[in-house]
Amino acid sequence: MKRRDFIKTTALAAPMISLFPADLSGIYREIIPGQLEKRSLGQTGLKLSIIGFGGIVVMNASPEQSSERVKMAIDAGVNYFDVAPTYGDAEIKLGPALEPYRKNVILNCKTTKRTKAESRAELEQSLINLRTDHFDVYQFHAVNKLEEVDTIMGPGGAMETFQEARREGKIRFIGFSSHTVEAAMALMERYDFDTILFPFSFTSWYAGNFGPQVMARAQEKKMGIMALKAMAIGPWPQPSERKKYPKCWYQPLTETEDIRSGLRFTLSHPVTSAVPPGDENLFQIALSLRDRLTPLKKKEVKAIKARALEGKPLFTYPAKT
Repeated sequence: MKRRDFIKTTALAAPMISLFPADLSGIYREIIPGQLEKRSLGQTGLKLSIIGFGGIVVMNASPEQSSERVKMAIDAGVNYFDVAPTYGDAEIKLGPALEPYRKNVILNCKTTKRTKAESRAELEQSLINLRTDHFDVYQFHAVNKLEEVDTIMGPGGAMETFQEARREGKIRFIGFSSHTVEAAMALMERYDFDTILFPFSFTSWYAGNFGPQVMARAQEKKMGIMALKAMAIGPWPQPSERKKYPKCWYQPLTETEDIRSGLRFTLSHPVTSAVPPGDENLFQIALSLRDRLTPLKKKEVKAIKARALEGKPLFTYPAKT
């Protein structure tokens, strides 16, 4: 069987898992009154806040606004910060704002470069921009095609940079983000990654059959699991509707109780942390829910599944071409 056919067959054979009531026994949970819960990240030894700070929150912000938003997050108990060079000027804004707290937070950065030379150059520039000498987690960013997997893992590929940088102390743990089941499964077949950052949201999970396969495989490999798009509904019905939320390329949940349900769905699975959209107001709402993100109950699961099946998923498996 060819490798690509193996990936397809394995993913299709994976069950539509749904861990409710939530089985979080494999995750260490630290619950602090008034602050965000912290959970263990796979086998890394790190403990992350269940809500992470996406760098887009400070994209296009002033230095003063950036500092205020970072402090707001820190005060709420956020200790996980995620950023990438593709997020406009987010690295440049986040570096100075995060510098006073750097030793007490977990910083994740990513690269879309697939070759050794290009990824090395981007890694070094990101370290400068973020005013740090290392990243706690460094990830291949948005790996969505099998051809990208081959380039990354092949001779002269970006994996060579990652492994060298880890030996140099510039990277502690290696991970990846992806928006397709196909590429995520292929990456996990090729390497024992420490972490994965993947879209786990209720609409795509139920209406798109997207996510269960990846989560099951990541659990088998004892990886740290982080989530994107927990607050996603689906694609924008009309492009013009995006004007109110220019930082969101998908339609986000915007009402407080809906946001709470979306986050609770994702965090009811063995997910360490969920990163809300980059819109600063939506992020602030997510932080305000820090004492109310308990796992879903069975009757709530039925309700959110029914809502999901009425919507259009942002992602599907198999991926639409």
